Amino acid sequence: MAYFNRIFKTQPSAPHGYGESYEHWGFPPGTHVDVIRSFQMVDRDRSGFIDGAELQQALSSAYQRFSLRTIRLLIFLFKNPNDPLRIGPQEFAALWSCLGQWRGIFERYDKDRSGKIDLFELRDALYGIGYAIPASILQLLISKYENGSGRRVELNFDSFVECGMILKGLTDKFKEKDPKHSGSATFSYDAFMSTVIPFLVSYD
Repeated sequence: MAYFNRIFKTQPSAPHGYGESYEHWGFPPGTHVDVIRSFQMVDRDRSGFIDGAELQQALSSAYQRFSLRTIRLLIFLFKNPNDPLRIGPQEFAALWSCLGQWRGIFERYDKDRSGKIDLFELRDALYGIGYAIPASILQLLISKYENGSGRRVELNFDSFVECGMILKGLTDKFKEKDPKHSGSATFSYDAFMSTVIPFLVSYD
């Protein structure tokens, strides 16, 4: 998945006069000032950590509003080792960069610029970044967004990120057990449950 190992563009460093705050808040070198400001604006208690509601508010300033379900999934995937329910500057910067990549993918495959993608566009987008998802699995995944109207299911950016991050997260966990890239892996029952259950409880 080399696609996810690069950034779409290099982000400029914080501007002159922002250095003291930049160093104090512990963001990675080169973090864009807008990312830092977005974090600072919602971290009102100046704890250096933000919870789900604060993350939702921070991201809504740059992206569309995310559901709390997706926010909880993002916190699970980018959790701080010292505080699993909140994220700090390092995690926030990584999450922001990741969402920028997903935004680029979404816009590339949203052919009609509707702000939504259908099942086939989702399939092509995932295949384009290296995920050849079986049709049955893809249909099962997208079915959770059906509203009972019988209309064609289309995903907005929020739902697209949720789908993509679930697939990426589970694939990464599988690859840890398949170091030779054979396409198969052996899990004990406990290891399997420990791998899958967090993805379910984090966003349900």
